[in-house]
Amino acid sequence: MTSLAHPQLRFTPTVQDPSGPRELVILGSTGSIGTQAIDVVLRNPDRFRVVALSAAGGRVELLAEQALRLGVHTVAVADPAAEPALRAALAAKAAGAALPAVLAGPDAATELAAMECHSVLNGITGSIGLRPTLAALRAGRVLVLANKESLIVGGPLVKAVARPGQIVPVDSEHAALFQALAGGTRAEVRKLVVTASGGPFRNRTREQLAGVTPQDALAHPTWAMGPVVTINSATLVNKGLEVIEAHLLYDVPFGRIEVVVHPQSVVHSMVEFTDGSTLAQASPPDMRMPIALGLGWPERVPDAAPGCDWTKAATWEFFPLDDEAFPAVELAREVGTLGGTAPAVFNAANEECVEAFLKGRLAFTGIVDTVAKVVAEHGTPVPGTSLTVEDVLHAEDWARARARELAAG
Repeated sequence: MTSLAHPQLRFTPTVQDPSGPRELVILGSTGSIGTQAIDVVLRNPDRFRVVALSAAGGRVELLAEQALRLGVHTVAVADPAAEPALRAALAAKAAGAALPAVLAGPDAATELAAMECHSVLNGITGSIGLRPTLAALRAGRVLVLANKESLIVGGPLVKAVARPGQIVPVDSEHAALFQALAGGTRAEVRKLVVTASGGPFRNRTREQLAGVTPQDALAHPTWAMGPVVTINSATLVNKGLEVIEAHLLYDVPFGRIEVVVHPQSVVHSMVEFTDGSTLAQASPPDMRMPIALGLGWPERVPDAAPGCDWTKAATWEFFPLDDEAFPAVELAREVGTLGGTAPAVFNAANEECVEAFLKGRLAFTGIVDTVAKVVAEHGTPVPGTSLTVEDVLHAEDWARARARELAAG
């Protein structure tokens, strides 16, 4: 099977690079990935031009400001109730400038994803990014993928429509693998090594994790991220999702994808080759580097983020993962091996359990324990060969409802 994302593969988008800046659509523009992507764009106006933005609708003032500053053609919100406030914010901030077209509703981002452009950055959080992912791929755009959930829950669907090299990953770990894989052929790859910061609890036992609070779990030592991703990092569910993503992106068996704990978050992942050589990608923890790599690929964007300071002494540590304290990665391997709708159940149940934990209804260790129960109850998943979007959505709805029941006790 051919890799969806491999640095030695070149995908030519339906819309060729124009003589001017590369035209982009950014989905999830008011989130962490979206705001950092816009920073990269604004510092490189000769290379990039944003033609459309989408967001959920909770931060319409910021969305209006972004749209007017970038001069986009179209702006969209997923929440129809946010449309009046967005239009008012655009009118108030326009100062005589032309106003962009406004779309609203759950299908608005999907419509933007198929617009004429070179690349679509999918920075939406959660599996609601699946339809936009599929729309961008079907339209022949380069998909700059930060929305890992869409690939994980819809793996067979995405693989069925994506052409080799059409996806460029933005997760720091997968951007690292993407770069390190350039050091050899696919046949020379022995294993992928995905690094994990370990989150705020890396030295704690399972017993010590039982009483941690949402405030404890939200205090990530390295990265500034949204609450769901931050809790996923603390449970290592995020790393489990990344193992499934690596399998789907690079077509490497689960048995050859390892996870190691690296608290400094400077080595973002590694590739071990058959001759015993290991190539690591290293840079300070700054998401603008992998974002810029995705937006500019196959060229790098100069000064996208600061590099390592080799004039200062530094120590990099690596530790084996404690599967007893953090069982999420092993559970994700099992889910990924099952395939079909199982990853959708895993992801949806986790999102509900994270919400229950943040609201004080579920213990920290109860997050992964409850997800495991939901996965086990799901039984035999719909196989990948016959998977549909409706199958994924139905499985998610069931998983969310069952997770809420279990979390309620």
